[in-house]
Amino acid sequence: MSCRRALRWTLVLLAAMPSAAAAADLAEVKQRGVLRVLRMDVRGTDEFFPPKGGDRPGFDREVLDGFASLHRVRLEPVTVSSWDGLIPALLQGRGDVIAGRFTVTEARQKQVAFTSEVFPTRNVVLTRQPGRVVTTLADLRGERVGTIKGTSMAEAVATAGVPNVVDTITTGKLPEALQTGQVTAVVLGVENAITAQRDDAAMQLGLFLGPPRSLAYAVRKTDAALLAALTEYIDNVRRTPTWSRLVVKYFGEAAPEILKKARQE
Repeated sequence: MSCRRALRWTLVLLAAMPSAAAAADLAEVKQRGVLRVLRMDVRGTDEFFPPKGGDRPGFDREVLDGFASLHRVRLEPVTVSSWDGLIPALLQGRGDVIAGRFTVTEARQKQVAFTSEVFPTRNVVLTRQPGRVVTTLADLRGERVGTIKGTSMAEAVATAGVPNVVDTITTGKLPEALQTGQVTAVVLGVENAITAQRDDAAMQLGLFLGPPRSLAYAVRKTDAALLAALTEYIDNVRRTPTWSRLVVKYFGEAAPEILKKARQE
């Protein structure tokens, strides 16, 4: 084999191998002393992973703070500017885990590994009085529907065959788009619809769109030890009163019943 050909094959093999940063697993996280958590830069209220801590650090932040404390590492948020930028950032080694209301989808499962469920979710149609409550797909297709590019909500709207879609709304601003009349309906994860209704009594929950899904944390498929440790920790939290306490703290007293309904219908 010529030197040039040998060099070419060497470069191909190196390109196929994960980089040192991308191959980091639990042992390296502990050695580094930092768990880097990729989160979306959400404008407006963020009940899961706001940019700053304080008295309400966020549902996911509290869970992951507990995990980090258990393994004696420091949690370091890494902000990403778009939903469809989260997985590339993870695969490039910019972080160790994705969190912050990240929905498990088939497309995402092909690229990353997910923990067990952290929070149940389901897409739901939200409208605002004096508009109607949307209860059927036919009703939805007659609305001007707001969504956000690169999200599982946008996938659900496309699957529903909605002809009039506004997908240029900033993350976190869908309820505001309803209030200003920019759109007549939006599709949100039920966890966000709950907070929108809590903050504005004119908001109306309507049709559940698509099957029940899960919010979870994502890691690289090569990071088996980190995945196993996170999953074990989440499962333990779900078996204690801590999980229900966090649900009520961030989403209100009505949240458990609404989440139960989203699972059943």
